Amino acid sequence: MKLVMLDGYAVNPGDLSWKELERFGDLTVYDRTPEDDGEIIRRIGDAEVIILNKTPLSRTVFEECPNLKFVTVLATGYNIVDCQAAREYGVAVSNIPSYGTESVSQFAFALLLEICHHVAHHAHEVQNGRWSTSPDWCFWDYPLIELSGKTMGIIGFGRIGQQTGRIARAFGMEVLAYSRSVRKGASKIGVYVDLDTLLAKSDVIMLHCPLSPETSGIINRDTIAKMKDGVILINNSRGPLIVEQDLADALNSGKVMAAGLDVLSTEPVRADNPLLTAKNCLITPHISWAPKEARQRIIDTTRDNLQAFVDGAPIHVVN
Repeated sequence: MKLVMLDGYAVNPGDLSWKELERFGDLTVYDRTPEDDGEIIRRIGDAEVIILNKTPLSRTVFEECPNLKFVTVLATGYNIVDCQAAREYGVAVSNIPSYGTESVSQFAFALLLEICHHVAHHAHEVQNGRWSTSPDWCFWDYPLIELSGKTMGIIGFGRIGQQTGRIARAFGMEVLAYSRSVRKGASKIGVYVDLDTLLAKSDVIMLHCPLSPETSGIINRDTIAKMKDGVILINNSRGPLIVEQDLADALNSGKVMAAGLDVLSTEPVRADNPLLTAKNCLITPHISWAPKEARQRIIDTTRDNLQAFVDGAPIHVVN
């Protein structure tokens, strides 16, 4: 069997091994592939299996690659694949349904704690000599925030949302949850409320919902107006959940005290994104998912996806 990986570098820049995937056949690995149908088709050639992360597969690709039988995406999101066209051409598409629960929830708190304590700034100032020359035994340049006793609202209460809720409770926070469905056992972690209640009562709002027509732009001028003054917003789910100009305006006015964002509507970030110049906006380059342990789980699940395909019973199929 011939397999082609179109963009393996993000998942494995060299610190992991592809051996578990190589055992399925002749595997060709490209670190990156340009978003050009012609080049994508050329690289796929007569392969039966495509492995990809963010390289788009359009209808044209399925039309021009008749040998293609299976696509496995090295991620949970699969919107880069024209799944309707894949289904019409008899190609199964699988994804990785759960690999980053711990990593993403941990990173959400990394963003939050940096906002609460400005650790990087104060450590940098120590290196610059400010503590050595301080007339006092300590100093701080920003208000420091204690989380215990505050309320966290989590929009999207699946695996990641629930894990974030567990961490919040360990910090002594109250947890409110808004989700399209009530998960069994989740009410032990947080109290389900409607969206308006969550917006009005939360000191910190975390976004952990998938991107859909219903959630696109869920954080906008109107929903921000319903939030507490001085709220903290964290998003390491999907960038288009936020109307970015509206959030920038709220940060600049002080309505939103601070935001921690690991995702944006366009990635890499455009130079004219209004959040780059907004007050108290911490932006990281979409790395919540990237600890080595999480990336190894991606490879392990991809191996399982391939084995199930070879056995004639594909798993994690999204089309």
